[in-house]
Amino acid sequence: QLSPQDHYDFGMRALKSILVMAGGLKRSSPDTREDLTLIRACRDSNLPKFVAEDIPLFNGIMADLFPGVVLEPHDYGALQKAINVQLQDLGLQKVE
Repeated sequence: QLSPQDHYDFGMRALKSILVMAGGLKRSSPDTREDLTLIRACRDSNLPKFVAEDIPLFNGIMADLFPGVVLEPHDYGALQKAINVQLQDLGLQKVE
């Protein structure tokens, strides 16, 4: 179970935003399997909110919901490069 955090929101509004994101992902990549699209939407909309201790728990929940499905890391291309440059410029440590 995830830790109780005030900024965690798993209500209907959050579910709707995940479904809207999944719809956008599916339209942009119609050949991608739907389970992979849904996992990516859940991951991309939730991981930024989680405290570090909850990320492995979330990954376990996703593995339980989608057994045997492996989601390859997504290539964020220019965005990731720009983030890495800013981290280095600010003297911050990159965490994988």
